[in-house]
Amino acid sequence: MQRKLIYKLLLILGVVGLACYYAFPLEKRVNLGLDLQGGMHLLLKVDTSHLEGQAKLDACDRAVEVIRNRIDEFGVRETSIQKQGEDEIVVQLPGLTDRERAIDVIGKTAMLEFKLVSDDSAKLKEALSGAVPEGYELKYALEDKEPLLLEKKAVLVGDALTNAEVRFDQSQFNEPIVSLKFNSEGSKKFSEITASNVGRRLAIVLDGKVQSAPRIREAIPSGEAVITGRFDAQQAQDLALILRVGALPAPMHIEEERTVGPLLGQDSINKGVKACLIGCVLVFAFMLVYYLMAGFISDIALFLNLIIILGGLGLLPSIFPGVSATLTLPGIAGIALSLGMAVDANVLINERIREEIALGRALRTAVVNGYSRAFSAIFDSNLTTLIATFLLFQFGTGPIRGFAVTLTIGLLASMFTAIVVTRVIFEILLNLGWLKSLPMLKLIGETKFDFIAKRKIFYVLSAAVIIAGVFSYFQKGPSVYGIDFAGGQLQEYGFKNVPSIDKVRSVLKDVGLADAAIQQFKDNPKVVLIRTSEDKSGLLTNKLKESFPGDDIQILRIERVGPVAGKNLKSKAILALFWSLIGILVYVSFRFKHVNFAAAGVIALLHDVLVAMGFMVFTNRQIDLLSVTAFLTIAGYSINDTIVIYDRVRENARLYRKLSLRELINLSVNQTLGRTLLTSAVTLLVVLAFLFYGGEVLSNFAFALFVGFISGVYSTIFIASPLVLAWSRRGAK
Repeated sequence: MQRKLIYKLLLILGVVGLACYYAFPLEKRVNLGLDLQGGMHLLLKVDTSHLEGQAKLDACDRAVEVIRNRIDEFGVRETSIQKQGEDEIVVQLPGLTDRERAIDVIGKTAMLEFKLVSDDSAKLKEALSGAVPEGYELKYALEDKEPLLLEKKAVLVGDALTNAEVRFDQSQFNEPIVSLKFNSEGSKKFSEITASNVGRRLAIVLDGKVQSAPRIREAIPSGEAVITGRFDAQQAQDLALILRVGALPAPMHIEEERTVGPLLGQDSINKGVKACLIGCVLVFAFMLVYYLMAGFISDIALFLNLIIILGGLGLLPSIFPGVSATLTLPGIAGIALSLGMAVDANVLINERIREEIALGRALRTAVVNGYSRAFSAIFDSNLTTLIATFLLFQFGTGPIRGFAVTLTIGLLASMFTAIVVTRVIFEILLNLGWLKSLPMLKLIGETKFDFIAKRKIFYVLSAAVIIAGVFSYFQKGPSVYGIDFAGGQLQEYGFKNVPSIDKVRSVLKDVGLADAAIQQFKDNPKVVLIRTSEDKSGLLTNKLKESFPGDDIQILRIERVGPVAGKNLKSKAILALFWSLIGILVYVSFRFKHVNFAAAGVIALLHDVLVAMGFMVFTNRQIDLLSVTAFLTIAGYSINDTIVIYDRVRENARLYRKLSLRELINLSVNQTLGRTLLTSAVTLLVVLAFLFYGGEVLSNFAFALFVGFISGVYSTIFIASPLVLAWSRRGAK
């Protein structure tokens, strides 16, 4: 065996061995995303409007520290707390399902103040009439709604606390109370306050709300106080926790929330894995049946491709410290899709080998020439897709980044397995004398269609579809957007029995959500999706359980996006699409030495994105972040097809110098037609698996890819290629 071949074999074994080491055991190497294991994702915005200068810059850092301390005591493992920008914090709590408690613990400012209560009944009466005396504020006690007139200036604040813990009072009710202990300075001050105000009431105010207002019976030199109230032991524990770790430096509000219950998480795993397996089996079976021995070699490469993707995810934290290997549901789709797209390289190589054999080349020569002629198209098409994927990662968030990461690793792995692994296998088989011939099936023979002749008809057809989509888009207005872009809240409930939608609507009306949108899924009518403009999930859940007694109602997921976050996500999505188009335009112009090729390719992929978007609007599917992920994937896939034809045009221009550009384009499109249809069909097998078996979470994503990939074949042949001709001076006949 040649020394060079041995080195290649050792390289392959080393890469596969390293991938296996970092991939297995899978449950230890790769974390499941929140959409698979359940949990909460929160985007918190710190309100620094009342701060200035350095205090504004330090507030977010201090808030991260306080939140981390609270969550550590809260007991959630493998949390992620990261500062984003100047005033945003991203919190991820895997496995957590007690949504209300988590929001209360994380978001409570915990500003503790002690304020003296006025005993002047005349002043109180004046305040109740609307004329609050200067230096005072009117508050109501939480427990019994008693009106209290407090001095605005606090006599003591929470930064003097050293500890807060739960105790139980000694009365017959044995209710939980929160005991407070001050530091030496705070104890001294508290003793002075109580000594000089015996007989008066001292209000304990938390985040502007009066928790209790006990009367001072005597001086309290111990430096201890208690907060009483009608709360249970859990509420008392949480209150003690947030007081103990300190107050937030500024108020916060939740700008974005995504909560996934464990039942939906497990369901997503089951459906995602099932769709992935079905898609992969279909791809493997097709390659084996159609290309026979060459297909078997391709299947080995595809299998190793999957191992390398999983190993790449496991290796990621070692290369980029602090970055966790997280597998999300879109990530599973990315793995399956990358395998479908990896077929493209294998089909290109196999078709090129077939062409060489048809020309009478010896098998070894045909294999060498096949790889050589397919390389430039594989390299260019994968690199342009990587450009789109990189920008997707830059501008995406959460699960979308997971999709981008897995797709990127998958594309790099596919280039290695298709170009290196399969070639080494071919060379070994040839050297051992085990490969004498390479028969393959051929469904699509030689064609000699004049694709250019009817270009104007297809221009009009495309324009009509796009214009109809744009018209429908503007006609439907904001309703075309999901909550990612429009803002609002989604609540998905699972019922034991199929619920009456009219009864659900009646419950929504009772809780003040009459304008809510309700959706019941045909494939699973026990699941109801409710879209509201405000967060009343706690009240709504309780009311549903009252109205459907005996029905085990489960919260499957809750997603909430504020208007600022929605606007920000929309702008990021537009930027991602814009810069991916620019990146592809620049690269294709550079590789093909002419801007006409690049411009035509970009127009074709923009055409595919608009067609996919139009069909989503026609079918009343909402556009969300996963839809944008699909659009960018369509852009990358569309340019793949176009580049393969461009590459063949470039090659034929060197071989047939007397042909006009029109003739070169028609010849090239006919030569690559079989490959274009085959790779699109195989990739669509994966997409269809996710469309039918991936569940409603991936439904829009898979539908957009389905339409976009079909449009990609169409636009490559009938839009991009004719436009190159129309904008060129040569061979315009």
